[in-house]
Amino acid sequence: MRNIIRILKAKDFGSIGIGAMIIFIAMVLVAGIAASVLVQTANNLEMQAMTTGEETTAEVSTGIRVFDIEAHSKGTGIREINWMTISVKPRSGSEDIDLEQAVIEISDGASKVLLSYDSSHFNTSVSDHNGQIFSNETLAWGTLTNEQFGVIVIEDADSSASSSTPVINRGDSVMLCIRTQTCFSGGLSPRDDVWGKVIVEEGALGPFSFRVPSSLSDEVHDLY
Repeated sequence: MRNIIRILKAKDFGSIGIGAMIIFIAMVLVAGIAASVLVQTANNLEMQAMTTGEETTAEVSTGIRVFDIEAHSKGTGIREINWMTISVKPRSGSEDIDLEQAVIEISDGASKVLLSYDSSHFNTSVSDHNGQIFSNETLAWGTLTNEQFGVIVIEDADSSASSSTPVINRGDSVMLCIRTQTCFSGGLSPRDDVWGKVIVEEGALGPFSFRVPSSLSDEVHDLY
């Protein structure tokens, strides 16, 4: 009788040992799967954090700055501003800025227009105008519509800007040309309050605002 009991207990111990081994193996597998998921999640979070950091750095450091606005007026009687240039340059520490992806938003209080780059109105140097920005309507302004702006290069030591890829970087400066007579039904009138911004693909935009002088007796006016 004692031998039978001893044999039964030995069988029970064997069953318990196999069950414990199965549970142990299952726990190892579950832990391995959980660990792989955690490692993969951590890698994804690290990559996302790096990308976010790079994008945030570029967003903060990149941008465009408006440093001058000049205009030309013509007409008989009450003169109006028919052409305008917005001089811009990259902000300090900025990444390259592609003006092909830029948009100019400008309003005179009565209407607002959005202008995009037109490659047929790109001029590589102010020397193209014999030093006179407003002297040659065809060269600088041509057939610009109320949806387009042109570019006149002021400084571009590394020749990064071209008609097909108007990219500006450190040390570069350009004039953005606007035909205001097509944007605002004949032009900007005296005492008009004008505001707008140069919006680039990435980074800080370039805001500007000015009031048209009450007298437009001269042809060229410094507005900003």
